[in-house]
Amino acid sequence: MLKEQELNALISLLDDPDEHVFSEIQAKLLSLGHNVIPLLEHAWENSFDPILQNRIENIIHKIQFDSIESLLLSWARSENQNLLTGILLVARYQYPDLDEKKIAKQIDQIKQDVWLELNNNLTALEKVRVINHILFEVHGFGGNTTNYHAPQNSYINNVLESKKGNPLSLSILYLTIAQDLGIPIYGVNLPEHFVLAYVDEESQFPVYGESHNKVLFYINPFSKGAVFSSKEIDAFLKQLKLPFEQTYYEPCPNVSIIKRVFRNLILAYEKLGYPAKVKELENLLAVLANA
Repeated sequence: MLKEQELNALISLLDDPDEHVFSEIQAKLLSLGHNVIPLLEHAWENSFDPILQNRIENIIHKIQFDSIESLLLSWARSENQNLLTGILLVARYQYPDLDEKKIAKQIDQIKQDVWLELNNNLTALEKVRVINHILFEVHGFGGNTTNYHAPQNSYINNVLESKKGNPLSLSILYLTIAQDLGIPIYGVNLPEHFVLAYVDEESQFPVYGESHNKVLFYINPFSKGAVFSSKEIDAFLKQLKLPFEQTYYEPCPNVSIIKRVFRNLILAYEKLGYPAKVKELENLLAVLANA
C-alpha cells in the first residue's frame, strides 16, 4: 500500500489531459480498493475542478460497484445464502454508505414484537396471524399502490423507513422475520406476483422441489398477509393465460428471490430512463446467473 502522501500525489494527477496518464492512474487507484476512498473524497471536497471531481466520482463508484460484485458472487456461492445479507447487497448498490446495523436493529425490533406473541401451542395459521398483526397493524407496513414500480420499493432501507413496498420487498421482510423465528415460511416465484408458502414442518418432502403437497397454505404480504390456497394460484395462472408449472406452487431458493429483485430494479430504471443503471444491474444479475 502506498503512503498517504504518495496517494495524494497520484490523485492530484487525475485531471491530467493525457488520457494514457489518466488511465494508468485510474487503474492504480482502482487496484487499491476501499482503502483509497477517504482520500478521494477529501480531494473531491477540496477541489473546484469539475473534471477532477467527475473523475473522482467515477472511480469511487467503480470501486464500490466492484466490491458489490465480489460480495454478491461470494454470497451466491456460499452454502448459507442468507436472505437479509442478499437484500442488503442490493441496497448497497444504490446506497454504498448503508447503515446495515440500523437496518438489522429495525428488523430485530419487529422480530422481537412477533416473538413476544408466539408460543408452542399456536397452529400454523395462528402464527401467521401474529406476524400479520405485528407487521401490518402494529408497525403499519403495507403495499405501495401509489408508486408500485418505483425502484425505492426494492431497497430494504427505504421499505423500513417508508413502511411501503412491493410484493417482493414485503415478502422478503416477512420471510426474514419468520425464518429467524424458526417458522417454515418460504418464497414462491409466482409470475407477476410474489407470494409466500407455509410448509408443513412434518413433511417428508425437501423444501425445494418434489411436490407442493408439502405446502399447508399460501400468504400474500402485499394484501396484509391474506391466506389462500393453491386453487387461487390455479385461477391466477388461468387469468394470465399461463401454462401450469410446478415451480409456481413451490418454495424457491433465496438466490432466485434476489435475482427477481434485480429484475424488478432493471424494469424500474428502464421505465425511468437510466440506461447506465440498467446495464450495471444486468451485470449484477449476470453474477448470480453465472455463480
